[in-house]
Amino acid sequence: MDAFLAVDRDRFPDLLRSVTDFAARELAAVDERPAAHPGPVPAPQPLPDAGVGADGALDRFARRWAPGFSGSAGPRYLGFVTGGATPAAVAGDWLTAAYDQNAGSDTGSSAGALERETLAWLRELFGLGTAHSGAFVTGATVSNTVGLAVAREWLGERQGVSVSQDGVAALGPVTVLSGAPHSSTGKALSVLGLGRACLTRVPLLPGGREAVDVARLAEALEALDGRPAIVVANAGTVDTVDFDDLRAIAALKERHDFWLHVDAAFGGFAALSPRHAHLTAGLDAADSVCVDLHKWLNVPYDAAVQFTRRQDLQVRVFHNAAPYLGLPALPDPDFLHLTPESSRRLRALAAWFSLTAYGREGHRDIVERNIALAHRLGDRIAGTTHLRLLAPVRLNVVCFTFAGDAPAEELGERVAAAARAVAASGEAFLTPTVHAGVPALRAAFSNWRTSEADTDRVFEAVTAATAPAT
Repeated sequence: MDAFLAVDRDRFPDLLRSVTDFAARELAAVDERPAAHPGPVPAPQPLPDAGVGADGALDRFARRWAPGFSGSAGPRYLGFVTGGATPAAVAGDWLTAAYDQNAGSDTGSSAGALERETLAWLRELFGLGTAHSGAFVTGATVSNTVGLAVAREWLGERQGVSVSQDGVAALGPVTVLSGAPHSSTGKALSVLGLGRACLTRVPLLPGGREAVDVARLAEALEALDGRPAIVVANAGTVDTVDFDDLRAIAALKERHDFWLHVDAAFGGFAALSPRHAHLTAGLDAADSVCVDLHKWLNVPYDAAVQFTRRQDLQVRVFHNAAPYLGLPALPDPDFLHLTPESSRRLRALAAWFSLTAYGREGHRDIVERNIALAHRLGDRIAGTTHLRLLAPVRLNVVCFTFAGDAPAEELGERVAAAARAVAASGEAFLTPTVHAGVPALRAAFSNWRTSEADTDRVFEAVTAATAPAT
């Protein structure tokens, strides 16, 4: 055995204490850690021939790499839709590595049973029924891909073919309808061989909405003359957190033949708030659902779930046929028969820890505090003369731009410069976007740590980066 490896084995508890102390110091300072580090990165070094042991590796990491890590776990990182990690979730994630269970198979471990319990809790949290089965995946992109893969197999079933057996060419033309699909939908369609071009964008409701016009969706379905299709609905769009009318879309199934996939990556968490739960009404009618947990559940990357009503079709797509793996047994097949991965880490443990530690009420508190803070920032931006909201604050995202009517190219340059200035300040991190053709900035609140004081600091950083020169 390598000498360093033998030493580390013998002093493993001491090593874990060293890492715990280091992590504790980093987390104690995360509230003041720069939200972004846009500066230079260390030059790459060659692969070492001889190691330096775990203590040496920790020392090198602390000196070379840790200073350049962003404060993405902190309270003023409002880019993308990035949650932090609750204390219980971090504990669960560390134990995930310590136990190192292969959650793809039930053989010889209770890990699969823990994942099923966690999935049942999440299903209840989002108002889904027992008809929906689920599995953990890496993130919303894979969740959407799995859901649409099952939808693809359903299209084949409607036409009397098996895509999983005969290939996508057996399908013929495919129609996917959506109002404001997330970019991962197009990526999934590309990966699945359906092609990005099969996606037809249905007109949205007027007034700057990102929700689909259900009447126009009905017209698009009618034009298919009975040919089955896939409808991708949104429960929370990226720029303005708009929601499609899921109940109205589901009601169209009485007259039209389509698979309903709902992308509820972070908007699904509106179900936790009594004031906003109506936005997710009808989610239970979906044939497949995407929810991303490393967003608003505040568990570490990477963790998401997918749910579907047709586990039989899911197994047909993803089953791994090998004698040593056994056959998938419904209704509780090993997870390796349900997702692209065969072996994978026990992602459910961090979510199990956080749900056990804080329950429905604790996570409802996170959601409702974030919503209140988004409104606080939105109100302050609306009160300025040089900035304007591009949409009302519907949930946890504030989408805004400069006031006035500057040309799009000039506005885009100003927005990009503002985003860089905010990041360079270290006070906050926001991401640029384009909403309804208008370049803008967006601030997404989803971190359990964020406070009113943090929100006010974000506003001050934004105004410092955007205020006209005097």
